[in-house]
Amino acid sequence: MTHIRKAVFPVAGMGTRFLPATKSIPKEMLTLVDRPLIQYAVDEAREAGIEEFIFVSAAGKGALEDYFDTAALLEHRLREKGKTAALDALACSHMPEGALTILRQAQPLGLGHAVRQARHLIGKESFAVLLPDDVIMGAPGALKQMVQAHARVGGHMVATLDVPRADTASYGVLDVAQQQGRIAHARGMVEKPAPDAAPSTQAVVGRYILESAIFDRLAALTPGAGGELQLTDAINADVDAIGVTGYRFAGERFDCGSVQGYVQATAAYAMARSDLGGPFADFVNQRTGAQQMAA
Repeated sequence: MTHIRKAVFPVAGMGTRFLPATKSIPKEMLTLVDRPLIQYAVDEAREAGIEEFIFVSAAGKGALEDYFDTAALLEHRLREKGKTAALDALACSHMPEGALTILRQAQPLGLGHAVRQARHLIGKESFAVLLPDDVIMGAPGALKQMVQAHARVGGHMVATLDVPRADTASYGVLDVAQQQGRIAHARGMVEKPAPDAAPSTQAVVGRYILESAIFDRLAALTPGAGGELQLTDAINADVDAIGVTGYRFAGERFDCGSVQGYVQATAAYAMARSDLGGPFADFVNQRTGAQQMAA
């Protein structure tokens, strides 16, 4: 069994970059091909051995809870009509009884504040945090890779990817003390440094494995960048006491918090599907060729 059994999913954001769609649909319910964003994060967590799923949500996000509930009437009608393929498609949205807990973040006070809400459910265990906006395509999934690495090194671990130096101001960036393969032992993290001040080009993305001691740091946290309670600040406070590592995962990350990243992810997942990839690639090639001719 994995030593990481619980995961926190911060899903309280308003998704303003996707308005007007997110006026009535939670951002996490926007679909990549035929599954919502949240499903990809949950699937990745399940693959890594997660058994308890904690959503830190907000008002107006009831569709998330409904999605993972049993649709008894729908399933009954599909069964009556012999639509076994449709029934099979619903299986991934089923949660074992008691596996999903919904918490409310009353105010949007930052990622550190969101994670802090889960303290009483995590207890003294190490746990994972997954940001559904960051969709990572890879086999095995990024979190499973991290869980395996964390079993060897312990401490707080963050997922990293190498970015162009010109892009460091858009990320938290690791200050690397020592690199050992995919694992970087860190002096800490710097939040959105200017390119000429960035300590490295290893950017932190939305996967974390944290020791329960982080909750003491979060309890004492004061507002940081943007006036919010920053998870980065709490992790930095534990560099000496617990240790912080970055794990450079194998896989492709899409920033589905942006429209551009979401469209790219949709295309990538469609092309990876055996039933869609060929026709979709033909369509893209035809469109590209027509645009080039028109130009």
